Amino acid sequence: MTDNREVLEVDVLFVGGGAASLAGALRLQQLIEAHNAGVAQTGEGAALSPMIAVVEKASEVGAHSLSGAVLDPIALQELIPDYEAKGCPIEKRVEHEDVYFLTKSRALRFPITPPPLRNHGLPIVSLAKFNRWLGGLVEAAGVNVFAGFAGVDILEENGVIAGIRTGDRGIDRHGQRKANFEPGIDLRAKLTLFGDGPRGFLSKQLIARHGLLEGKELQVFETGVKEVLEVPAGRFDGGHVIHTMGYPFRADSVGGTFIYSMADNLVAVGLVTPLDYRDPFINPHEQMNQFKEHPTIKKLLEDAKSVAYGAKVISAGGYHSIPRLYTNGAMLIGEAASLVDMARLKGIHLAMKSGMLAAETAFQSLLANDFSAARLAPYETAVYDSYVGKQLRKVRNFHRAMSLGLPRALFHVGLQQAMGGADILSHKQPKEDRYQLTSVAQYYGVDIELPPPRKYDGNYFLDKLQDVYLSGTMHGEDQPSHLIVPDTNKCYNTCVQTYRYPCNRFCPAHVYEMVAVEGGALRLQINFANCVHCQTCDIKCPLDNIRWTPPEGGQGPNYTVL
Repeated sequence: MTDNREVLEVDVLFVGGGAASLAGALRLQQLIEAHNAGVAQTGEGAALSPMIAVVEKASEVGAHSLSGAVLDPIALQELIPDYEAKGCPIEKRVEHEDVYFLTKSRALRFPITPPPLRNHGLPIVSLAKFNRWLGGLVEAAGVNVFAGFAGVDILEENGVIAGIRTGDRGIDRHGQRKANFEPGIDLRAKLTLFGDGPRGFLSKQLIARHGLLEGKELQVFETGVKEVLEVPAGRFDGGHVIHTMGYPFRADSVGGTFIYSMADNLVAVGLVTPLDYRDPFINPHEQMNQFKEHPTIKKLLEDAKSVAYGAKVISAGGYHSIPRLYTNGAMLIGEAASLVDMARLKGIHLAMKSGMLAAETAFQSLLANDFSAARLAPYETAVYDSYVGKQLRKVRNFHRAMSLGLPRALFHVGLQQAMGGADILSHKQPKEDRYQLTSVAQYYGVDIELPPPRKYDGNYFLDKLQDVYLSGTMHGEDQPSHLIVPDTNKCYNTCVQTYRYPCNRFCPAHVYEMVAVEGGALRLQINFANCVHCQTCDIKCPLDNIRWTPPEGGQGPNYTVL
């Protein structure tokens, strides 16, 4: 049977409703309006009236957006000089900063704040709120924003990207069409900009299909888990920012945490775990609870109550892992292009600037009606020549240093600070994050069993299911699982004995569960409705045996303050 698939023709399509795409779409619309005003005034040239669209898999812009976030406003000021007057949702501005090294029971305060973590005066924002606000400005400017449509395939003709296809709706769990079945839409575009975030489902296909990482280093990732807690009034009156390192991380896996005060007696608490860790028992959700249990942190957050939760992966490779940013008919922007400064824990301003620079190239392509790779190549040059490339070059070896573990990481970071980012003693990551994991016997020297689970109080310490509830995650149960395990025999015959099924731990949302069945055998149960779309599983499964795919459009987490 041939589906009568709807086709929507646009001129420029932004994939993903994050900061990169929204800034790019708004900048492109600004350029077109300025151009048309000039044509009207001088009578020279021809006015442009392209159709610009943003497609987002979440139910609304911002619903899948999660970040720290202390915002470097440099790109925002360029794009929207009067952003405060236009109602940018700033929680607070940073007034007090502390950095601690934690042992299991003590907190050693740094005498000075390291330069990369100096944020005094910068705005603290909720990325979910920020992207909702920015999305409203984009729509008001006349850009079409299509929320609730998940891209599942790239349209390509003779090596030229021609848009994307969105997923079908109304498929039941057995793969059969329900009464409300609707085939996906072909969104055809002259130019497609992929801003679908870290490990984006479509951008990773584009990178692989067009060899955009040839000559580059492996892309590497970290998983961030974040809670928002309500604290007693007056606890964090000013804009207080705290960063820590050390506990609960072991010396061979250097992660970090943050605490950012927000408006309305809310505090954002986050923990970032590098996914090149070796220990198969690592559990980012449990690490977050260990962090909250630390005496110093527990005192700061005394009588706090968790009100929101989420998780996402972060592109951590930076400068060395930036793919080629263009191909025929397409460009990569934001975290899809690994544009994150992990030393500063900042990527929003880089994402926005990359989208704006891509928009400037797109504008020139519209004028010339040429969307070839040769016409788009100046975008990559512009990125490297801008503060995006310059900032990332200064911290190009940061992740390499962190991967060395403590205390060597501190020595290398100091060396890099003194040498403008150079570090002849560091080394590139030799293999993907998933293959860094070692067996239980190899890591612990003996084949030990899993540690017992902690006790949760349902208020300050929440289990994964309670946290999933706070994420607002919703998936229709009667649909195919969007989490695919191609060969479960690998799970039972290899992973159980060798690694003790780490997906049950590295997933921060209780999606994967190895349950005992009659006779004592184990069965992998996939609770796909709990998925918060962080994609850790797609990256860290040591047997490369999990595939994350987009569920039906509009489903997943519903972040409001994260």
